[in-house]
Amino acid sequence: MIKAFKAYDIRGVWEKDLDAEMVYRIGFHLPEVLQSTHILVGRDARNSSPAVFEALCRGINDAGADVSDAGLTTTPMIYWGTGKFSFTGSVMITASHNPPQYNGLKVSAANVVPVGYESGLSKLEYLVENQIPEPKKQKGKISSFDFRAAYLDFLQQYNGDFSNLRIGVDCSNGMSALLIKNLLGKEAFYINDVIDGNFPGHEPNPLEPENQEQIKQLVINRQCDIGLIFDGDADRVMFIDEDGRFVSPDLIIALLGHYFFEQKGGKGPVLQDIRSSRAVAEYLGQFGAKVHTWRVGRAYGAGKLREIDGIFGGELAGHYYFRDFYYSDSAMVAALIVLQLASQFKAAGFSFSQIIRHISAYHNTGEINFRIANKQQAMDAVVQYFLASGKPLSFMDFDGYRLDYPDFWFNIRPSNTEPYLRFLAEAVTVEKLEEVEKTVKTIVSRFA
Repeated sequence: MIKAFKAYDIRGVWEKDLDAEMVYRIGFHLPEVLQSTHILVGRDARNSSPAVFEALCRGINDAGADVSDAGLTTTPMIYWGTGKFSFTGSVMITASHNPPQYNGLKVSAANVVPVGYESGLSKLEYLVENQIPEPKKQKGKISSFDFRAAYLDFLQQYNGDFSNLRIGVDCSNGMSALLIKNLLGKEAFYINDVIDGNFPGHEPNPLEPENQEQIKQLVINRQCDIGLIFDGDADRVMFIDEDGRFVSPDLIIALLGHYFFEQKGGKGPVLQDIRSSRAVAEYLGQFGAKVHTWRVGRAYGAGKLREIDGIFGGELAGHYYFRDFYYSDSAMVAALIVLQLASQFKAAGFSFSQIIRHISAYHNTGEINFRIANKQQAMDAVVQYFLASGKPLSFMDFDGYRLDYPDFWFNIRPSNTEPYLRFLAEAVTVEKLEEVEKTVKTIVSRFA
């Protein structure tokens, strides 16, 4: 197996896990895997992205397929372009939230269907490892394809009058800086808003608390009503309340219900991942929404939303999927809708933190990572302990395990992208939460 091939995409340290020769081979075999003769390609601003682009396109062209070069883009922009202009395949060159030395490829098939390991990357990996490329006599060509203006026009439908809001934005020196000022204008307060593949402000992973410090300080210092922080390729966005507190991204799924059901009169189910707060389904119940729970990651989430024809969905990691965005994730769409709602609630006398507290009163551990080798044994030991203690209200086993009890629930799962066992719990009281967390840590420590 090739280390760079992951569950959701291809990603690794450039010139260690991934190099120009491998990317060329990926490009050469990609048209066969995608059944495509014309592939849309975009890229982020990492220092290695031009080299990745050159090798990828050379491979695609040698296979006889054409490339439409979108230049510097966000990842959702490539998803939208794939669907809007009916491409039968696309690639976004990015390593998303990883440090600057990483790079990678996010692949989509026709109709913006995600290509994960189970749905095409395994075949691609086999071809890369076992078939030597033999360039076609009739090579493909590369042509420029700039659709940024069209994409901004599309996003304007979600834009609104935010003049009553003081907004802080941290672009993480990533690709959100390509678009955000065209949408929010000069009134917002921006930091790390110069695109720089070295990510000088902080690493482009908004989930890490140390990377949230700057936006939290900006919100407090500028007395903002809300703060936004994007990841490196702008497919994820997370929010900070007016007191400088991080808002758990799954709770935003519940908040979006006001827009889609209450304001737009939308119909259809909602998707959440297996780590989502119990509060999400409880809150969306007021709109009569049916909430489906599924596996973590775009390769699973986007596909499931399409399968159930869901109106929208989201993940704890800050991905938000939309039916009207080709069942794909868009941080910009999510950000603009949340700003609309925050503006409306402020006009009615409610702060952002008050709305979030109204959604959930549960206590949550946040995601805890254990670095252990025997992940399955550790998970099974945890689950066996709790099953022996009492029958759960529900039991899910499609992405690790989730056990729900009347006063608490937990999910324990192996990471699909990193060498971790991940644990998350939520409880009605702090005391119960601490008890569950302590129990799990004690069990897992036996496998460290």
